[in-house]
Amino acid sequence: MMLKIGELASKTDVSHHTLRFYERQGLIAPAGRSDSGYRLYSDLDVDRVGFILSAKKVGFTLLEIQQLLELEITKDDNSCGDVKCFVDKKISAVNQRMLEMKRIKKSLQALSKACCGGSVPATQCTILEALSEQKN
Repeated sequence: MMLKIGELASKTDVSHHTLRFYERQGLIAPAGRSDSGYRLYSDLDVDRVGFILSAKKVGFTLLEIQQLLELEITKDDNSCGDVKCFVDKKISAVNQRMLEMKRIKKSLQALSKACCGGSVPATQCTILEALSEQKN
């Protein structure tokens, strides 16, 4: 059964704007067009959008999702180890981001602690002063 974009949007709980964006990104492609020129999608596209949404929920970027879809399409040519390696690289990247976020949080806490937070003019603000000094 072929679906118009609105029907695909309804089945996947995704807006038609998002589906068009996914199409522009190469994540989905209409199976064809109707005589009236409407994009037509298949039930496989419903599954593919579900795959995209699941991957987004666990933190994959659209580029990474594109790579995962390639692994999905060529799964006969890849091993579970290939997919696990892909996920393990993402875990490593997340760990790096978490370390960076902790560093940023610590810096922000130090800035906040250094500020009196009172009603003195902002010309005396230690936060603004510290940030101005750091760029030099």
